[in-house]
Amino acid sequence: MNSKVYLETSIISYLAARPSRDLVVAAHQQITAEWWDNCRHRFDLYTSELMIREAGAGNPDAAKRRLEFLAGLPSLNINNEVMTLAIALLDARAVPQQAVDDAYHISLAVVHGMDYLLTWNCKHIANATMWSRIDGICRAQGYEPPAIATPEQLQEG
Repeated sequence: MNSKVYLETSIISYLAARPSRDLVVAAHQQITAEWWDNCRHRFDLYTSELMIREAGAGNPDAAKRRLEFLAGLPSLNINNEVMTLAIALLDARAVPQQAVDDAYHISLAVVHGMDYLLTWNCKHIANATMWSRIDGICRAQGYEPPAIATPEQLQEG
């Protein structure tokens, strides 16, 4: 059985974007494309209704490219448990109030029992100082949180 990976929107955004001139962004794009081409087959990938909404927003051509990557992936739903955990994360300030969607991405992965949450969002999700608070809230609510990783971290060693 493959490990379950929830793809946060930044992953698909990097995959579908035109090459960036920013060196860090370009490196993230390259690493993400290599992971997608060489590693994704070892995992069961999941999206969500939230991610589909985010990926479908903005420039129609870019949205079409993003949604093509998501086509055929199982979609996690936002249910009462997801909403309750997201609110707990926000109320405890484990995730900033202005990052509501990030709280929902985390909650989707946690409640649906994902093994990994794959993201390039290092501000609110893949952030070691914030993750200890997020982890504590999830465990206090009775959940085992997934490992948070970037594509660079989720490769064969």
